This record gives sequence, C-alpha cells and structure tokens, in this order.
Amino acid sequence: MVALSFALLVGIAVLTCLFMAWVLGANSNSPPFAPAIGANAISTMRAAFVIGILAAAGALMQGGSISETVGADLIDGVAITPLAATAGLLTAAGFMAIGIYTRYPIPAAFATTGAMVGVGLSLGGDPAIATYQRLGTFWIMVPFMSGGLAYVTAITLRRDDIPEAVGVPLLAGIVGAIVANIRLGVIPDTAADQGTIARFVSQQVISGPTLVADVTVGIVVVTILFGALWFYWVRTQVLESVETGIRSFLLVLGGIVAFSSGGSQVGLATGPLENLFRVELGLPGIVLLSIGATGILAGAWMAAPRLLQATSREYAQLGVRRSIAALVPGFIIAQLAIALGIPISLNNIILSGVIGGGLAAGSAGVSRRKIGFTITFWLLTLGSSIVVGYGLYQVLAFVIGG
Repeated sequence: MVALSFALLVGIAVLTCLFMAWVLGANSNSPPFAPAIGANAISTMRAAFVIGILAAAGALMQGGSISETVGADLIDGVAITPLAATAGLLTAAGFMAIGIYTRYPIPAAFATTGAMVGVGLSLGGDPAIATYQRLGTFWIMVPFMSGGLAYVTAITLRRDDIPEAVGVPLLAGIVGAIVANIRLGVIPDTAADQGTIARFVSQQVISGPTLVADVTVGIVVVTILFGALWFYWVRTQVLESVETGIRSFLLVLGGIVAFSSGGSQVGLATGPLENLFRVELGLPGIVLLSIGATGILAGAWMAAPRLLQATSREYAQLGVRRSIAALVPGFIIAQLAIALGIPISLNNIILSGVIGGGLAAGSAGVSRRKIGFTITFWLLTLGSSIVVGYGLYQVLAFVIGG
C-alpha cells in the first residue's frame, strides 16, 4: 500500500513537472525569435519548431546547475519530499497559468523560487540566507546589466562613424567568442561535468602554458579564432546586403538565446524533483532533465505560435537593430546565470534590454508607469508564492498524510 501510494505521488509529481515545463516552453521562449519574425527572417510556424528543438537541447545540455539550485539550495536542514515538490510545482505552475490567462507579467523564476522556499519552510527547514543574498544581488543587478549592455550595443549600432559592415560583425564576433566558452553537457572535460568548445579544441590541437586560473594560451587562441570566424561570416553577409546580413545575424542570435533560455528555464520545472530522482530513485540527472526538455518541446510546439505572433508585432515596431541590442544581453546574462546556477526569467532580461536600447534612441519606449507596475508585480509574485506554497503543502499533507 505504501509502495502504491509512493508510486502514485511520484506520477503526480512528474505530471506536474511536465505541465510546468510545458508552460515554460509555451511562455518563456518566444522573445528570442520574435524579432526575427517581425523582420520577416523566418515564418511563425518554422520559428516555433526551431525554438522547441533548441530550447529542449539547451535544457538537456545546460539545465543541471539551476535545477540543483532550485532543488537543494533554497532551504537548509530538510530534503524536498515528493509531496513538497508537487506542492511547489503546483504553486509555480498556478501562478504562471494565471499570468497567461490575465496577461500579467509573472516571472517564472520568482514564482518557482518563492514556491520552493514556501514548501521548504513548511517542511520545517531553515532559510538559506546565503543563497537568498546571492540570488537577490544577481536579480537586482540584472536590469542594470541588461539595460547597460543593450544601451552600449544600440549606441554602437547607431554610430555614423562605425560602418554597419564593421559594427554588426564585431558584435557577432563577441557573441561567437562567448559561445566558444559556454559549458555544454555533451562536451567531455576532465575537470568538470560540462566542457567548453574552446577548452576541448585547445586540449586536442593547441597546447600552451596556463595564464590565469585554468585558462590556457590554447583556450585564448581558440576563443579568438571562433570570434574571428563569426566576424568573417556576418561581415560577408552584410557586405552582400546590409539588411539580409543583419537579419541573418538576428536569426542566429535568436537561436542561441532560445538555446540559453531552455538551459536557464528547465531547472524551474525539474529542480523540485532533484532529491526524488537523484536520492530516492537513484536516477542520473539526465533522466530528470529529459522530462523537463520534453515538456518544453511540447509547450513550444503546441502554444508558442500564438505568442510569437503577438510578440513579433511588438518587435517589428522596435526594428532589427534595437532587437539585436535587446537579445545580446539576454544571451550573455542567461549564460552567466547558468554558470552561477541562478534561476532567472528571460522575459525580465529582454524587457530591461528593450528599455536600455530605447534609451539609446532618446526614449525607452516603455512608460514609467508600466515599468513600476511590472516591478511591483514581480515582488508580489515572489512574496505571495512563498505564502501559497507554504499553505498548499500544509493542506496536501493534512489531506494525504505526509
């Protein structure tokens, strides 16, 4: 009887995880490709298909760090039980569903973090103050980092003394250099769970002394070469046709942001089940990430087209250059968050980037009232999800008994 009830609880938890991942796939991966659709670089249905593939791939290759943070580092002294995980996921998914229905800007990272803190406290755990300080510092810095990077990018693209055949390829080269150093689960590394293209290639081809920490001359050389290849490719496109070249870069940029989005978002769905899968069931992390990736893929394919059509109209009004300025910080900050294991909401980063890019043109394009309302709603989401998560677990524990 105990085994049957445990199996039933595990099944409910997995279904809730899939639903949360589906919501994330439908709701959180539209911004990366919306600018490309608005610029007529790709059709809506094809974009939804590509988003699903890339986001699912990002979830599998990069989702582990944030999943561990959400599942183990938000509360001290207790392990998240299957019932607590179910309560947390139901709370977060409920907030996201309300946001989709009412069209209010509810950030998934805040809803999930608050929900898991709430259920953890309800279990009798202690607040993980150090983790909260780390998350809070990063979240506070995000608008300034994203807005600042977008402002600098937009200013660079608008300068008359920097030809577009130089400015856009230079930006592509910087992005390419960063891509060479993001950690991917499919790349082997003797010193880490995830390797990078730059480190792997340097170990195979180029040897050299260590410069700083574990960065070698070979890694620097590969990084520069990778950036130079991206620079050359985009420059060739821009020299043939400025608009075509910029749209091509926008399309590729949207792809790597969608990939990063999957890596940064899947942990919000899988994190609550970390203890169940790794400790109680003894399964490798890739099994849990595969469940999350499946949900993200399904959400992107089934529900993203409608959201893409709506958001692409907004990005069409921004223009391709300002869209690039908004997406570049999204990629950089998402990868930084993945490296640090910090849950984030990509929509928040993109919104800050849009504002920063708008300031470069003399107007942010978003009213102060809307900004204030959005920030207030984010804070309310974080606080209320803690309360709801705490209460929901108490109710489920009373009804089910556990």
